[in-house]
Amino acid sequence: MRREVRAAVVIAVAVIVVSALAGAGWGLLAPTEQLFVVEPGRGAVLTGESGHQFDAVAMFVCFGAVAGVLSAVAAWRWRGVRGPLLLIGLLVGSLIGAVVMARLGEQVAEWYHPRPHDPPIGQIVELPTEVGTWLALVVQPLLASLLVLFFAALNSSEDLGAGTAVETGSFDAAGTFGPYGVASYPAGTGPLPYGSYEPAGEAGSGSLPETRPHR
Repeated sequence: MRREVRAAVVIAVAVIVVSALAGAGWGLLAPTEQLFVVEPGRGAVLTGESGHQFDAVAMFVCFGAVAGVLSAVAAWRWRGVRGPLLLIGLLVGSLIGAVVMARLGEQVAEWYHPRPHDPPIGQIVELPTEVGTWLALVVQPLLASLLVLFFAALNSSEDLGAGTAVETGSFDAAGTFGPYGVASYPAGTGPLPYGSYEPAGEAGSGSLPETRPHR
């Protein structure tokens, strides 16, 4: 149990680190929104620039989906710790990682495209885009958990291939069943399977089979 708990913590931390790196990459690649300054402190969005907000969110969803799939595959390959704790660690790490990805990505975009202070009228400025919706944060943990559940459903082992199944003993089929599939009973080891009846005598022995139970 302690080993699985440590593995879950390691998986969660690793997913958060990977998500932070993905957020930094998104912050560098996310498109900006250009505004035309019409008066101090106010600007008008140029034609076609308003769609960049959607593009930035779509890119964030793609980054989160890739991070969720890769983290789920990597965690599942850790065969010795497969189980509920692995899923919990992956889910918690993905939830926190999605938030870290969004916050760090927005900060990196702010650093890469700083907001101008009091730009002059008639100047075109670039503003960094933001995630803007919490629904984009659900994609990474959702894909990661669904993929692990899919892998578990396809696995036919009781322990999901972790090698922790307990053997309940061996079953000797040859000693229990005869060559024709009929149960065999060693001689002299107990009552016959006929209950209180005796089997019929052999053919030609001159004796009639018993038809009533012995008293």
